[in-house]
Amino acid sequence: MRLYEKQPIGTVPRARQLRRDASEPERRLLRALRETYPHLKWRHQTPLGPFFADMLCFSEKLVIEVDGDTHAVEEDYDASREDFIAREGYRTIRVTNAEVMQNLEGVLTQISFSLREKEGARAVQPRGKDEGSSSKKKGDVA
Repeated sequence: MRLYEKQPIGTVPRARQLRRDASEPERRLLRALRETYPHLKWRHQTPLGPFFADMLCFSEKLVIEVDGDTHAVEEDYDASREDFIAREGYRTIRVTNAEVMQNLEGVLTQISFSLREKEGARAVQPRGKDEGSSSKKKGDVA
């Protein structure tokens, strides 16, 4: 999939600059997502129409935004951005820098719930959980 095919000139350098200038909470969350869900491809500062998504997973149609202090005064911009992202078929999870830095496990739990909700409790397990140790299927009797 070519992400930049229909993007305006300057999109690639802008995305690269955003990745280079990423905040510590963004870097920390991206690292945790890639470690916790290695079977999913997480992209960082990816263009999505006229916007850039902090973290994006195409297969799960999920955008994760890590909000710093500036987002408190950019409510109209954030609302139009979320509307656009929703029209494109993506769900958005917003977390704050403080949440990522102080409660990373809680943020990952919130993301896990969102991943499960996508297809009605489809089995998306974080790494390290008891994956496939039981061959029991739903409805089987112990």
